[in-house]
Parts: sequence; C-alpha cells; structure tokens
Amino acid sequence: MNQHPSRHTLPRTRIFAKRVFSTVERFLHIQAFSGIVLLFTAAIALIWANSPFASSYHALWQIQLSFGLGNLAFSQSLHFWINDALMTVFFLVVGMEIRQEIHNGALANFRLAALPLTAALGGVMVPAFIYLGFNENGAQAQGWAVSTATDIAFAVGVLALLGRSIPSNVRIFLLALAIIDDISAVLIIATFYSDGLEFSGLLIACTGILMVLVMQWVGVGSSYAYILPGAVLWIGLLHTGAHPTLAGVVLGLMTPVLPGRTREQSLGVVSRAVNSLRALVADHKSSPYQLARPLKQLQYSQRNLMPPVIRVQMALHPWVAYGVMPLFALANAGVSMNGIDFSVDGSQAIMLGIFLALALGKPLGVIGASWLGVHLGWCKLPSGVTWSGVCLVGLLAGIGFTMSIFIAMLAFADKNLLGAAKLGVLLASLTSAIIGLTWGILDAKRKGNSPVISGHK
Repeated sequence: MNQHPSRHTLPRTRIFAKRVFSTVERFLHIQAFSGIVLLFTAAIALIWANSPFASSYHALWQIQLSFGLGNLAFSQSLHFWINDALMTVFFLVVGMEIRQEIHNGALANFRLAALPLTAALGGVMVPAFIYLGFNENGAQAQGWAVSTATDIAFAVGVLALLGRSIPSNVRIFLLALAIIDDISAVLIIATFYSDGLEFSGLLIACTGILMVLVMQWVGVGSSYAYILPGAVLWIGLLHTGAHPTLAGVVLGLMTPVLPGRTREQSLGVVSRAVNSLRALVADHKSSPYQLARPLKQLQYSQRNLMPPVIRVQMALHPWVAYGVMPLFALANAGVSMNGIDFSVDGSQAIMLGIFLALALGKPLGVIGASWLGVHLGWCKLPSGVTWSGVCLVGLLAGIGFTMSIFIAMLAFADKNLLGAAKLGVLLASLTSAIIGLTWGILDAKRKGNSPVISGHK
C-alpha cells in the first residue's frame, strides 16, 4: 500500500504554498526576468534620486557600516560595501563563467572562439576611439573604457524576451562576446584603474591564493570553507591598491571544472544511502534520527558528482541576479538630473561620448569586425547565425549598464563628471535595448516566425 499522502489528502494551503515556491524557483532561473528586475531597480533609483526625497536616497548609501573584533574595526559606507564587497560575488560568477567557457564552451578552442574574439575586439576598440574623439585630454579621457563592456544579464535578458524565434547559436554568440568583453574589462580595471601596487598587500593576496591551492590539494569540497581564503585575498588586493572585486575573478578562475576524483565511489555511496533511506522509511519503527546518516552521505556525495564550478554558480545565481546586481543598480543608477551641470567643461562631452560609443560604436565595432573577420577567412559564422543575427548581437552589445557604471566610478572622481557618465550609460543601454528588441521582432516577422515575449532560459 502506498504510504505517501496523495495530492488530495494534502491541505489546500500546503498545495498552494508548493505551487508558489515552485513558480518562484522557476522565475529565479529565467534570465529575461532577472533583466527586468535589474531595469526596474534602476528605474526606482532614477525616480528616487529625482524626487522630493532625493536627500534620503543619497544619505542612505553614506550610512557607515562597521565590522570589528576587539580593538580592530573596519568602518565604511554602505556604498563601499555594495560596490567593493558584494560586487566581488558578481565578479566571482563572472570568473566562473569565463573558466567554464574556456574549459568546454565557446572559448574552448580557437575555432569556436575566433568569431566572438574578433567581434569583441572591434566592440572594445571602436567605442574607445569614438569616446576619445569627444574627450581627448585630462580627466575626461579617463572614461575611455566605460563603453567597452557589455552587461551579460541585461543583454541576454533582452534577447530571451524574443523567445524561440532566435536561434540558440545567436544566444551563444552573444554570451561568448559578453564574456570576452568582461575579460577585457577585468584586464582594463587591473591595468589602468589600479594605483601603484603595495608590496605588503601583494603578499597578503598571494597568501590567500596559496590557501585556496592547499585546500584544493587536500580535497576540501565545502564552498563555505573557501570564504576565509577568499577574504584574505580580498583584503590583500584592497591593500595593494588594485580593486578588491578582482578577488572574485581570481577565485572564479581557480574553481575546478571537473568533478571530484572520487566520483565513481560517490555513486556507490549514493546508491547505498538511497537503499538505506528506503529501508528506514519502510520500517515504521525507525527513529527520525536514523535518517540523518544516509541524508548526510547524500549531501557529501553531491559535491563530488557535480563539478564545483557548476555547483557554486547555480547556488550563487539567484543571489547575484536578484540581490547583488539590483542592489548595485539601486545604489548607483540614481543620477540626479539637477545635480549635473552641463555648463561645466567636459560634462556634456562625456555624456555624449559614452552614449554614442555604446549605442553606435558597439554595433559598428561588433558587426564591422565580424564582417572583416569572415571575409578575410579568419573565422566563419556558426550554424544558424545569419548577418541579421550578428546585427542583433551588435545592437544588444551596446547595453553596458552594470560593468560600465562600475568602470565609470573608477574613472571619475568628480561627482559632476561621474553623473554625466552614468547618465550616458543609462541612456545608451536603454536605447540599445529598445533598438535591439525592435530589430529582433521585425527580423522574426520578416522570416515568418512569431516572436513571443518569452521567459525561457
């Protein structure tokens, strides 16, 4: 006789709760939805910063948050903890995505990576030249890298809205391009936006890396165990003068892409644990405490069955997509229109330079470099990717948002120039998203497909 309660014997409230949690879990892994959340929080920040309550918006991020032990204390603003600490988790996911793509993805070999590499190169150089055409000298020129990055979540989220009318290889091309853009952005941050390296901080950072390597060598599988060496690496980079969020990229690139060496043994442990659980459940006299041992065996075995880079990425995705990135957008997208004085030298040129570099330079660079690479025989279009698909990717590459705003904050110390730069990023990202979405819908209709606003992954 089946001992499990049927659906009809469950209370209605429990059935409703299960449906709600199932729906929430499904939404948490939909990229289109995460892009919408990001856009929504940015809109809230803009409205708040230009409302009668604008002072409360700016005051919120200056609240001091302290961590200490005994006489040792470290106090920084909430803005610092979001941009320099929480964003490290974002960069950790970026690093793991790069590591995974290099191992068995779009960057696994030169044949696969040739087209996105060529397109990304054009997408970095052309926007930089356009920006420098408007801002040649002084503090203004520091913003040349703002328009070099593509926001993965936002761009892929907009692409996902077009649904099944878009071939899967177009999405892979956009992902690869955005990841290479992120690699470029990380290298640019490390090279051009880090002060002279402090040797003592470098020693601390190397200690953190050594701790990670030793723990991997002895087979430590728990992700939580790596928080301590990760913190040591973060503190070391903070002291070196490099941006501490680069610690996330380093840890992401060090995350193993293969399952544990005891994978076959773990399968046997899982099988025995499941059999034990069945026997214990069948025996109604067994104590609930007896279930703890096989359940713990299943938990430990899971670490060896799934590659750490996949396991950690899956665990962090909802937190990054619906926590870290929206918080970053809320804290940094609030550009006060009254706070930008376009009569000040450089402000108007910075905003216009970034806007044109992203909205115009990115598509020109991506499409032009791709066309040149294909016609010179350096690379070829993947199966299912047409030139209209390349144009779509080029248009969506103009969505800079998260990484662009991040670089802008490193490039400009002057609040007025920073506000102008952020406004340029926001306008360009919104323009690129609208034009890209329109292009995708019109192209799908031209081909006879029905573009359905979709939430597929």
